[in-house]
Amino acid sequence: MTPILIPLALAGLMHIVQFAVASYMANVDLGPGYTTSPRDRAPSREMRVTTARMLRAYDNHVQMFPFFAAAVLLIQITAQSSVVTIVAAWTYLFARALYVPAYAFGWKPWRSYLWIVAMTCCAILFIAALV
Repeated sequence: MTPILIPLALAGLMHIVQFAVASYMANVDLGPGYTTSPRDRAPSREMRVTTARMLRAYDNHVQMFPFFAAAVLLIQITAQSSVVTIVAAWTYLFARALYVPAYAFGWKPWRSYLWIVAMTCCAILFIAALV
């Protein structure tokens, strides 16, 4: 595996773990009767604030991960991997890993800064692919 693809694989695994943790927390808060249902009605119990934040952090990664994956794959396919692209990919991974607890624990304004770092890394990868 090339150095640019390793952070992509790890980001994919992080995505799965993040989903599993958020789903488990929601199942504990709402009960399996609701979480295994078709959810045609609102839940009868409320989620904890941290659970809701974990689900929102996961949803945010659902939105951002395709940008990262596309950018890394573009770099790989066009054989434009460099120190800059590898650092950008790893920085994305670290920023997203820190984003989860930052969101869960309400680290303000750090959560937003971590989001900006991750999105900037995606932009760097796309720009590098064009050069």
